Amino acid sequence: MYTAHPDRYAEMPYRRTGRSGLKLPAISLGLWHNFGPADRTVETQRAILRRAFDLGVTHFDLANNYGPPPGAAESAFGEALKADLAAYRDELIISTKAGYLMWPGPYGEWGSRKYLLSSLDQSLTRMGLDYVDIFYSHRPDPDTPLEETMGALHTAVQQGKALYVGISNYSAEQTREAARILGELGTPLLIHQPRYSMLDRRPEDGGLLDALDELQVGSIVFSPLEQGLLTGRYLDGIPEDSRAASDSPFLNSDAVTEDLVQQLRELNEVAEGRGQTLAQMALAWVLRGGRVTSALVGASSPKQIEDSVGTIANLDFAPEELARIDAIIKA
Repeated sequence: MYTAHPDRYAEMPYRRTGRSGLKLPAISLGLWHNFGPADRTVETQRAILRRAFDLGVTHFDLANNYGPPPGAAESAFGEALKADLAAYRDELIISTKAGYLMWPGPYGEWGSRKYLLSSLDQSLTRMGLDYVDIFYSHRPDPDTPLEETMGALHTAVQQGKALYVGISNYSAEQTREAARILGELGTPLLIHQPRYSMLDRRPEDGGLLDALDELQVGSIVFSPLEQGLLTGRYLDGIPEDSRAASDSPFLNSDAVTEDLVQQLRELNEVAEGRGQTLAQMALAWVLRGGRVTSALVGASSPKQIEDSVGTIANLDFAPEELARIDAIIKA
């Protein structure tokens, strides 16, 4: 029987989420393409979760369509939760989302009240939970009034099926409007989950981080390692077993240019000077200054989550380091 490490809270920093009372670990574990697939054993998946929790990672982020196949990640997590972590439920932050295609027909995606609340019920069943801590609208729906989508999130809280609500992939303007609607309903917007990394700065350039600061809404960023580009695997080109080599829809070989590889090598030199791996520096970069509440990482082994958590040993940057990183990226 699993017993959590007694010193699991000794090192991990926990950051307040916006103006709420909820704190999230600086490093959170996302269960996207690393949970549920048949090519990863149940024991490996359970070992990843146990090691993460032992290191102070209390937040596990899912979505209805994570797997593959859709729903597999939630089902696998539910089994692991029952086997190892059920006794620690009150120490865990569990989030899920709905917005992308989950089942066929007109009610299986986007942002209608019908879809969001039906999906949440299905997610709770798969995970064996009475409630999730955070329920997200995974993407804005251009054909559904935002009042309906936010109203569904509000209802989830009223029903006791979610403690907090969030949004993901919303623009700065959409975020302000969502926060306004939720505020009027009496369910504050807790958090936004955007894509953000050293190589993808749209949350900065599009004003999203400024909006979140203004609204006092938290943020948790996905793809901070840019689909593996910032892990150091591509310093010598494209590895045969990499995501880019398989021409994944999330990263294809055409994106890994000679210029990009040179940038990655130069960034790696900066990381080495900081005593970090490139991946650790990339995680520290999104967490710098406290504007981002938490960084989401994936893991295919306990060792990977250990390496990611090792980031917390050095989260500060000298001004010249930041200037050097910007010069490399913008060259």
